[in-house]
Amino acid sequence: MLISQAYAQSPSGGGGLLDPSGPLNGILFPLVIFAAIFFLMIRPQMKRSKEQKQMMAGLAKGDEVITSGGTLGRITKVGDQYVNLEIAPNVEITVQKSSIQVALPKGTLKSVS
Repeated sequence: MLISQAYAQSPSGGGGLLDPSGPLNGILFPLVIFAAIFFLMIRPQMKRSKEQKQMMAGLAKGDEVITSGGTLGRITKVGDQYVNLEIAPNVEITVQKSSIQVALPKGTLKSVS
């Protein structure tokens, strides 16, 4: 009666890639999100995992390491799943290989003590 009806205008331009009515809009956005997640989260984690596996494979008798619990020690025996660590003179413990977090440079234990 007193209020006239309003109608939406049609878009005024050709459809670009970022235009909501564009042909690639339905697939382009998910691909960009997946690429961002891959390069920011998945790829760095895969790289760290690969470095950790290489470090565990390279463990040898005499290496100085830190376990995930924070224990520092020198490797005295390496097995397939377990490693013996000397944490003090004549004191050895057995830990899982996967619990070793960091291989230290030689002589680090002497500087810490």
